[in-house]
Amino acid sequence: MKRNAAIAILLGLLLIGASAPARAHHSFAAAYDTSMPITIEGTIVDVRLTNPHSWFFLDVEGDNGELVRWSFEAGTPSGMIRNGYSPNVIKKGDTVTITGFPARDASKNAGMLRQLVTADGTQYGMFGPQEGPGAR
Repeated sequence: MKRNAAIAILLGLLLIGASAPARAHHSFAAAYDTSMPITIEGTIVDVRLTNPHSWFFLDVEGDNGELVRWSFEAGTPSGMIRNGYSPNVIKKGDTVTITGFPARDASKNAGMLRQLVTADGTQYGMFGPQEGPGAR
């Protein structure tokens, strides 16, 4: 009887552990204010195509003239590539304009990327190939 109880407890713990990754993924709406679109222009400092989400970091000139570092969360690396983006497209020092949604915590200088436009007008989007050059 004690053995059956121990097996049941062990199986319960395994099921709880297996479901943890599914619960860990967050909704973008929980972290970003999707009712308040923003547009930010700045200079790329770093691009990280890492799972689960890609990140674009840029320096933006603030109201007082000093540089402010912003970070924008984007889609998965494979999703970004399907939408036309490739790792050699945007380099450190490139000027870009990003439209998206700000973090709910405004002190973070962060946002969710909706669309990135390079200086030559090329557009890369997060939400579907119709927004990027990959749709051609």
